[in-house]
Amino acid sequence: MASTVSTRRITAALLSSTRSLPVRHLRPSHFRPFSHNPHHYRPPSAPPKSRDRGPPSKEDTQTDFGKMDIFTNTPPPSTAVDACYSDGFLLDSGLQISGSGVLLVGGEALRWSPWQASGAGGKVFNGKGQMEVGEEGWGVLRVVWPKPDLLIVGTGKGIRPLAPATRKVLNELGIRVEVQDTRNAAAQFNLLATERGVQQVAAALVPVGWREG
Repeated sequence: MASTVSTRRITAALLSSTRSLPVRHLRPSHFRPFSHNPHHYRPPSAPPKSRDRGPPSKEDTQTDFGKMDIFTNTPPPSTAVDACYSDGFLLDSGLQISGSGVLLVGGEALRWSPWQASGAGGKVFNGKGQMEVGEEGWGVLRVVWPKPDLLIVGTGKGIRPLAPATRKVLNELGIRVEVQDTRNAAAQFNLLATERGVQQVAAALVPVGWREG
């Protein structure tokens, strides 16, 4: 019983000696934003008042793609086709060919009438609608040197396929062949002959208005 009274006295004495601590009100200024930067926090700097970037540059930074075209100032060959007529052609040199086709090879323009070759019978297209020209019609390509790498064939108003025998003759000469209607063939020749040279590209063109018989 005495032990219980003694314990109560000690507890009362401890409570009476304890002071209540005042609660300190924290102001917003006491808080600082959290940052991973070990240095003190600094507000962002104000934008500059002047936008002056110094004297203007005299360097031309705009790309002129016209200057990148290496063929802009390259003149077309004298054998370039200026116009396709019903019965002939007008070349860049001023030469006008009438009443026949034209063979453009090695920088030369030659009259070309494959329908007058022996055995042609006045025709250049066979019964299947294919352009068929025998070996005699390509005699110039056999003797010219250097031989062109590409022959562009114009088959008249519309495009016609080459007969297998005709294509075989040209392939045996080591010449690649491209077939188009005459107007497109002439335009293609003008472009490629300007880019690659007349020694590399040749053309055999039938007049636009050519009719059999």
